[in-house]
Amino acid sequence: MMGHSIRGSVVPCDLSLLLVVALIALHLSSHSIVQVGASIHEYQTQPFIRRSNSFFFHGGSEGLYASRPPPPTLRDNFSSEDKPLNGKSFIRFESITFQRTKESTEKQNEMQQRTGLVEAIIVEVKDRAKIGGSFLNSYAICCTPELAKDDSCKVGEVIIHQDLDNKLNGPQRIQTFFEGKNEEAKMDPRTIEINNTGMYYLYFMFCDPVLEGTLVSGRTVWRNPDGYLPGKMAPLMTFFGYMSLAYLVLGLFWFLRFVRHWKDIIKLHYHITAVIGLGMCEMAFWYFEYANFNSTGSRPMGITVWAVTFSAIKKTFSRLLLLVVSMGYGVVRPTLGSTTVKILLLGMTYFVASEALELVEHLGNINDFSGKTRLFLVLPVAVLDACFILWIFSSLSKTLEKLQIRRSLAKLELYRKFTNSLAVSVLLSVAWIGYELYFNATDPLSELWRRAWIIPAFWTLLAFILLVVICILWAPSHNPTRYAYSEEMGEDSEEEGISLTGGGVMVAVDLATKIERKERKVSTAVDHHVFGLGEDVEEDKRE
Repeated sequence: MMGHSIRGSVVPCDLSLLLVVALIALHLSSHSIVQVGASIHEYQTQPFIRRSNSFFFHGGSEGLYASRPPPPTLRDNFSSEDKPLNGKSFIRFESITFQRTKESTEKQNEMQQRTGLVEAIIVEVKDRAKIGGSFLNSYAICCTPELAKDDSCKVGEVIIHQDLDNKLNGPQRIQTFFEGKNEEAKMDPRTIEINNTGMYYLYFMFCDPVLEGTLVSGRTVWRNPDGYLPGKMAPLMTFFGYMSLAYLVLGLFWFLRFVRHWKDIIKLHYHITAVIGLGMCEMAFWYFEYANFNSTGSRPMGITVWAVTFSAIKKTFSRLLLLVVSMGYGVVRPTLGSTTVKILLLGMTYFVASEALELVEHLGNINDFSGKTRLFLVLPVAVLDACFILWIFSSLSKTLEKLQIRRSLAKLELYRKFTNSLAVSVLLSVAWIGYELYFNATDPLSELWRRAWIIPAFWTLLAFILLVVICILWAPSHNPTRYAYSEEMGEDSEEEGISLTGGGVMVAVDLATKIERKERKVSTAVDHHVFGLGEDVEEDKRE
């Protein structure tokens, strides 16, 4: 009779403590901000930046699909309030105010009715060459008296090369003037409908150096035909919906297997269950966060922080699960001992770094995440991921070596399959990182915005596939000896006859072999006493 002893570990309690601390931090931070702008771009008395002979302020950039009319059968079912939004793609200007300095007003001529001009320029990225004097062989952005001699532009305005045959599809400008010596100029509320699919940029610009120091405030609302989600994010809502369903199906199968073999459950199964549960919550929160974003145009702090935090917790727990599995927890060693503190320290550090990156990425306007800030936050996460990978493969190497020494063939085969799966995932990750770097380097203006959603979706899908592999290899069964730790070294040789699928035929063959071996030993002992065959005895001893 085999004396299996599945020992406990302090890891589950410590991981639970890590989860509790993370949820407390989440609860406290969710009350600090009520709502964050997204497709609703807020401008809070922000300054203009000088470029060439102009001053500009970047008002936002998003991928927008062309407007489409509602189906004729549904056209009359919408209220008058909803009709303007149904199937429409637009950029709407709301409460836009320009405030100039007192010094600039004093320099204006009192006899002039209009004493300053600010323009809102909406341009599709493919038409960016039409802004400025490049077609006039000039680097100027604003029209000068020299460039205006042939009536190519008007002095004091931004140069726009307009297609005379199709003026509606080129860059559009909206002009706002300061009246007299007023320090404020309010832009009339206006909605610009988008009739061509593309990546659109909005700039507020002026050419008069006297207006230097002018500030802009207000907001613009950007909308696609199906909602407020930017075009590059819209497919992610559908993706998270399908991933929620995938995690639900995986959780259902795991739960049925868990209940069916609950007497043979080991600590490792609880870790896997926790990761599945966190994945289900993460995908559900992201789906509802994107759905709310799509319907309102803004991201409530509560839902977004919960989604971000569950994502960070799930990533941390997934990496810790891979690490403890690679160390042979519950298979080669009953506990992790003093290594537990190092594991938890690495996990907590990764959680903080990942949480910071996710919060800054998702709590703000879609286009306000500067490259330097992202690089500053991405580097710690990348370094910690590298630490996890090195530690995991180093631990796997030691575990495989121990299993080979002990001749635990069933467990060795199990870990080889796990190692191969992990190696393939790492190779795919490296290849995808290369593709992501190439994608970002060759698309600085987001012209390929309709394919951008694939980048984050790949990582979510890869994590799910790895979890499925672990669930298959370490699935609960009536024969847990292929992954359970045993105190008896003799189990290693006996384990060879046990199938990885827990089949009863191989167990029966193994028992029959052991009975036959015992009978042979008894027969040999009798022969020794009767006939004195000493050589046979020595062979039995060596056997």
